[in-house]
Amino acid sequence: MNGMTAMNDSVIEYVTAMIGGQLFGLPISRVQDVFKPEGLTWVPLAPPEIAGLLNLRGRIVTVVDMRRRLDFEAHEGGGAPLAVGIEHRGESYGLLIDEIGEVLKLSAASREDNPVNLVHRLARVSAGVHRLDGRLVVVLDVDRVLDLGPNAQAA
Repeated sequence: MNGMTAMNDSVIEYVTAMIGGQLFGLPISRVQDVFKPEGLTWVPLAPPEIAGLLNLRGRIVTVVDMRRRLDFEAHEGGGAPLAVGIEHRGESYGLLIDEIGEVLKLSAASREDNPVNLVHRLARVSAGVHRLDGRLVVVLDVDRVLDLGPNAQAA
């Protein structure tokens, strides 16, 4: 087997998460932890997708409400939200999700570009998709998710 074939067979691991009924995949290399966001402090004048700040084991974490970030409806009832801990440009973030799923190992070659009919709110933060048993796994581009504009630097 030559080196080129080995590269084409590379596998990427994703932590899966449900947000608003849609299945998302976050590259496991970007995920630091999963936690329950407790003691959230509201930040005045922050963009609406910033749910607040919290102290997580001595780190100040900016919590991003992924439902708001993706223009989904507000979470109605159900279980307590979870947050996926992400490091971005030296700052700690928590992405609020509805539920955490399993770790999927998917072939890099099976990732497709965004379909032309993928709604804009998903396409703007997607690094492509995987098709699994009739379901679409939208791969989140963490850098684009956390590109909240010039007024949204981490506190």
